[in-house]
Amino acid sequence: MHVDIFTDRRRKTPYHYALIRQTYRDDDGNVRHRTRGRITGLPLEKLQALRDFFRAGLPEASNVDKQVLNSREYGAGKVLWELAAELGLERMLYSRRERWVRYVLAMIIGRVIWQGSKLSLVNLWKDTCLWELVGLKNERPDVNECYAAMDELLFRRTMIETKLARDRLRDGCVVLYDLTRVYMEGDYESSRLVDYGYSPSGPRGHKQILVALLTDREGCPVGIRVYRGNMSDQMTVQDRIRQLKDDYGLTEVIFVADRGTLTAARVADASEAGLRTITALRHGQIVKLVERGVIQMGLFDEMHIVEVIEPDHPCVRYLLCKNPETAEKETRTRRTLLDKTVAALTKLQTRKHPLPEAALAAKVGETLGKWKMKKFFLWEIKDAKLVWSLDMERIEAEETLDGCYVVRTNVSNKMLGKEDAVACYRRLMHVEQAFRNLKTVFLEFRPVFHHKDERIEAHAFICLLAYYLQWHLMQRLKPLFEADGEGENRRWTLDGVLERLKAIRRETIRVYGVECEVTTTPDDEQQQILDLLAAKK
Repeated sequence: MHVDIFTDRRRKTPYHYALIRQTYRDDDGNVRHRTRGRITGLPLEKLQALRDFFRAGLPEASNVDKQVLNSREYGAGKVLWELAAELGLERMLYSRRERWVRYVLAMIIGRVIWQGSKLSLVNLWKDTCLWELVGLKNERPDVNECYAAMDELLFRRTMIETKLARDRLRDGCVVLYDLTRVYMEGDYESSRLVDYGYSPSGPRGHKQILVALLTDREGCPVGIRVYRGNMSDQMTVQDRIRQLKDDYGLTEVIFVADRGTLTAARVADASEAGLRTITALRHGQIVKLVERGVIQMGLFDEMHIVEVIEPDHPCVRYLLCKNPETAEKETRTRRTLLDKTVAALTKLQTRKHPLPEAALAAKVGETLGKWKMKKFFLWEIKDAKLVWSLDMERIEAEETLDGCYVVRTNVSNKMLGKEDAVACYRRLMHVEQAFRNLKTVFLEFRPVFHHKDERIEAHAFICLLAYYLQWHLMQRLKPLFEADGEGENRRWTLDGVLERLKAIRRETIRVYGVECEVTTTPDDEQQQILDLLAAKK
């Protein structure tokens, strides 16, 4: 084997290339050459160095003049870039190959792999091939271009979401909707989004935003919105209905949301707009149905779903369900809180130094409110002393409802049977999983490093598109996770998969003064992941 160098002088600038050739003699003894490969795109001096290397033959490894100049992450970025291309994400963003689209793609893929701020992603440019993969030159990106790209992305958000919805939603489809609150840190005095508001979980004393997520029945995201932090969940429903009808062009939708979002007023709004709904009843609503005689406690069954028709509205169905595990957990939790409340009241009752009646009443109210057990206690203050007792009848009545829940729907039995309707409501766990991924687990929605409202909304939309990419990644990796072990024998998580892909690196090496790039050869595990993702090396 040897290398022959040729020069094509038919161009204004001479073009050099080389052929890797094998010399042999034919049956008549004539010398022949068989071309085994063609080398193009290298300058003449590198072609000559390659020719000299072939002539010298392969030396001992210890004697090779070699250097590894740098090593960059390649595998995870390449896989996600190819997945984004296959999903048509680039054309969803914009039909032309604009520079801002390159930056947005880098921020979406970077959010899946590393999270962090936009500046931290820019500062990784020497450690990853991502910026090069998305089509930008191998030089430090400009963080200000990231911000400009976010502004352009937000301007096109409705059009992009419409394209996502067109792929995932059809008339008659099931749409899942849920909300979460994300607390913020920093100064947001002039913000129309960041404000103090009710937060059932998370740290107190922080301003927050309300984030609303819309997905298909499988949990694939199609839309996200950011609302003011003090807004009630139910007040966002009309905006989502308008989006489904006007932006997405859907006329028949089954809208699924939890009991705090689809209140009676919002169910009426959805029905007026032609949407059918699936939600669950609050505890007080279930009690009222029992008092009216519409349902009986004996109908709740752990094995079967019982269907009851609302007498006043025959189009409304109540689907009665019971979860024994939830029942046991709720009973245990209530008894623990009751024990804590009893201990605290007993301590007040046996104080050595009695309190004035007003102060004692305030302490009792504070104690009962701390664990929210007020409805289970009967108490009064007589002669500056606390007298209390447990309302056992109320406690027993509550325990009979533990684990019981009622799914309410106006979807006809022909469209969705009772099992399917309850399954649709249970699918809200997909949205909850999406929020866990968005907020903390993988994509880290917070901390939010932006202080302009438009940038906060653009950041939320980038997180949505990153989750869209991650969701499809997880779908393709299902065989890997399903075949995995359990407990200490469990091998795979999404983080683990990404770390294995990051270990596929692109390195620049110098051999005898000639620089070239080589990519790590995947091992068996990495190749298994690449095969599942249908990715090239």
